[in-house]
Amino acid sequence: MTTGRADAQRNRQRLVESARRLLTEQGSRVALEAVARDAGVGIGTLYRHFPTRDALVEAVYRAELNRLCDTATELLRTMPARNALRAWMDHFADYVATKREMAEALRAIIASGAVTSAQARTQLAAAAQSLLDAGAAEHTLRTDVRADDVIASLVGIFLACGQPDQRDQATRMMDLLLAGVTPAADESRTD
Repeated sequence: MTTGRADAQRNRQRLVESARRLLTEQGSRVALEAVARDAGVGIGTLYRHFPTRDALVEAVYRAELNRLCDTATELLRTMPARNALRAWMDHFADYVATKREMAEALRAIIASGAVTSAQARTQLAAAAQSLLDAGAAEHTLRTDVRADDVIASLVGIFLACGQPDQRDQATRMMDLLLAGVTPAADESRTD
């Protein structure tokens, strides 16, 4: 990669990260000039990468979705699958919190069809499936659990308990979900 392209890629990544942080903190009202300033670039650089606010929000959304899905693999490298699934649920909570703060901006993108919930659920289900498969192989997670059911359950938890002051209840509900996907003592193999 040439230096110019490498610089452009770094600028784009800084813009997406700054936008994610500022959108999460301030919601849709954040000024694009503030995003550019936070990323250490000029407003012209922001508009070269993202000609509209919607394009920037879409990039943030896709980056967060990819980050969450990639986290499943990273967690499996460092911990047993059951623990990795539970840690991934916490990352899912953070993902939902980011989306909640960007909700107003995301509505326009969803209305345009650029982002669909079906695409996101498919990608999330694939990440969850990798965790479930690893847990089934370790005999720490049930073999009959469907990834799309885990995702729907997580979405339900955060629809019911999505506000920051409800995080303790959401944590308890995620613990219940994990218990539900864990085999009973007489079902798990003892090698």
